[in-house]
Amino acid sequence: MLREWGCDPGLDGSFVFWVLRFCAGAKMPPPPSFEQLLPPGATDHPPGGELAVTTTLLAEGMLQTLYDYFWWERLWLPVNLTWADLEDRDGRVYAKASDLYVTLPLALLFLIVRYFFELYVATPLAALLNVKEKTRLRAPPNPTLEHFYLTGGKHPKQVEVELLSRQSGLSGRQVERWFRRRRNQDRPSLLKKFREASWRFTFYLVAFTAGMAVIVDSTIPSQYWYYMIELSFYWSLLFSIASDVKRKDFKEQIIHHVATIILISFSWFANYIRAGTLIMALHDASDYLLESAKMFNYAGWKNMCNNIFIVFAAVFIVTRLVILPFWIMHCTLVYPLDLYPAFFGYYFFNAMLGVLLLLHVFWAYLILRMAHKFVTGKLVEDERSDREETESSEGEEAAPAGGAKGRPLLNGHPVLNRHRKND
Repeated sequence: MLREWGCDPGLDGSFVFWVLRFCAGAKMPPPPSFEQLLPPGATDHPPGGELAVTTTLLAEGMLQTLYDYFWWERLWLPVNLTWADLEDRDGRVYAKASDLYVTLPLALLFLIVRYFFELYVATPLAALLNVKEKTRLRAPPNPTLEHFYLTGGKHPKQVEVELLSRQSGLSGRQVERWFRRRRNQDRPSLLKKFREASWRFTFYLVAFTAGMAVIVDSTIPSQYWYYMIELSFYWSLLFSIASDVKRKDFKEQIIHHVATIILISFSWFANYIRAGTLIMALHDASDYLLESAKMFNYAGWKNMCNNIFIVFAAVFIVTRLVILPFWIMHCTLVYPLDLYPAFFGYYFFNAMLGVLLLLHVFWAYLILRMAHKFVTGKLVEDERSDREETESSEGEEAAPAGGAKGRPLLNGHPVLNRHRKND
């Protein structure tokens, strides 16, 4: 029987088979008996066969139980609904979990499209906007310091600096300077940041426009593609997060992507499509503004960046801290209880929305900090950015007049005068 399903008998093949069937959400056939697992024509039990088959059947039984419990109707659906009620009939089409299979291939396609977009669209646009790279001083080769940098950490403590100074034959200030330059080498270039912001700006703008259209056109085909494209994009963000520009809210970004993927997937196969569509469109309303502000910031258009940032801050707070909790979450929390008792899917869906709301509060705090800096006259920067360390940040080699009280520097120390003693 297992051979008919494309699996070899035995624990490994059967176990993988059940896992794939479980993940696919398909109805699994009953586990085969011991006689069905024997080769054709065999009548005797092979040595150790009973134990192997028993182990296989136990594993399959556990997976069957887990599968049945995971797709238990009382978990995801109200008491008055079953999965059979969501089968297509009489011209009515319902969303299904199997519809989500296409999102993983589409996510890989997004990564390919992004590569060519950044290469042939974002890069020429950066040149057109005169995006310039800052000159970075490279750390000279030093095996001792490089080994510590890769294994011990990028920010050595004072005790470690003194130890590395003795091991490398450099002064403490030279060791600190080496680590500062080495960290700057690993930081993403301005062009990389601009290309990433350009890609996200393009997607969020298109997605927001599509979301507004889907809200008007509530037919399944339009909502299907809107859902699949949004979910595929967030899968692609999760796949590329290790190579993307890392910011201070790296962990929060991972939590956001995972929660978003879970919410989109659950709202689709549980048929909470209208609520899911509104939530996605609401999020896209401010994201493209943030990415466009970043683009102008990287291009040096500070006034344009600041003006767009003000609009972004207002849209972000209104959509995510006012409309989301007081309108949409109010509907998802209160109105369903008028129709049916609370169930696990009800709590799960609103819990994921709560996670997103907490992240929004965290990001709103960062936004308000930047807004305060803007009002007080400081240029707006992304609070999440990993700022590049300059030589002047440590008082070393900043500029010709970068020493104490503006005096020139020689070997990192201020020069009192440039006259020889006998002058």
